[in-house]
Amino acid sequence: MKASEIRLMSADEMQRKLGELTEEIFNLRFRHGIGQLENPRKIKASRRDAARLKTIIKESEN
Repeated sequence: MKASEIRLMSADEMQRKLGELTEEIFNLRFRHGIGQLENPRKIKASRRDAARLKTIIKESEN
C-alpha cells in the first residue's frame, strides 16, 4: 500500500484498515508459529503498511 493511496482515504477508512492490518499481523504470526505460513515476508510487509498508516494518521491529526 502506497502513502499516496492512504492519503486519499478518510479518517474512518484509515482506522478500519489499521484494524484489519493488526488482525492480519496477528493471524500471520500465529500461522508462522505453527509452521503453516508459506510466505514469511508477508509479515514484514503488513507491519510496514501498519506503520505507514499510523504515521499518516498522526500527520493528519496535526
